[in-house]
Amino acid sequence: MTNEQVKIIRNTWRSLQGIDATLLGDVFYSRLFLKEPSLRKMFQVPREIQAKKLIDMLDMIVSRLDRLNEVSEKIRQLGKRHVGYGVKPKHYDEVGKALLWSISKGLGKDWTPEVEAAWAACYAILAEAMLTAAND
Repeated sequence: MTNEQVKIIRNTWRSLQGIDATLLGDVFYSRLFLKEPSLRKMFQVPREIQAKKLIDMLDMIVSRLDRLNEVSEKIRQLGKRHVGYGVKPKHYDEVGKALLWSISKGLGKDWTPEVEAAWAACYAILAEAMLTAAND
């Protein structure tokens, strides 16, 4: 991920801060379950709680994009936990698509090809780290 992509992600994440975190998370999970209904059974906690966890994790990651080593252990633990929930490597693609779709809806006209590329690069790094941990 380039320095410019880090800047884009931080700026767009700041724009999304004006949206209720529960709403953004709810949009994400609604899209995810629409596209991959089999994943619904993996989420046993109320959606509001799950949405808050998602937004909190993204907030932590975005704030440290240029210092991912500071959160690498948390990302690894997240990957290992997801194995216990039944998440398979194939699910990461649908999660990424749902995440990018949700962010695009939150940003509206500010969603550009450059923004999409930056968020896709960010998600690719996170997914790779989680998958690596899941396979350890």
